[in-house]
Amino acid sequence: MLKSFYFLLFITKLKVLYLTNIVKLIISNLKTTGEILRESREKKGLLLRHVSAQLDVDTAILSKIERGERKATREQINKLAEILEINKESLIVQYLSEKILYELKDENLGLQALKVAEKTIKYGVTKK
Repeated sequence: MLKSFYFLLFITKLKVLYLTNIVKLIISNLKTTGEILRESREKKGLLLRHVSAQLDVDTAILSKIERGERKATREQINKLAEILEINKESLIVQYLSEKILYELKDENLGLQALKVAEKTIKYGVTKK
């Protein structure tokens, strides 16, 4: 019986290690909003100056957005989705997730706060 317990413990540890490695792999392949924008622009063969002109911003600003050195506004994200013909909903979700990450990344209780916020959004529970 003790052998089967240790065997189950060993298998459980292997599963956790395996899943941890899969999560690390997935995270390493995630792209930032800026990377998505740059790849989309380059795939369409559009120059930075042409897209920035359509967006009505300086070329340097769009370049910084693509490099992740500056955050785009929601309005800019909407326009970029149209200009680059990117799925608007997916791009907005990516943009919002980065905004949340930026606010919570250095918070010890960030994940806990995120769970509470999720429940509040999901169930509309707020205290008055």
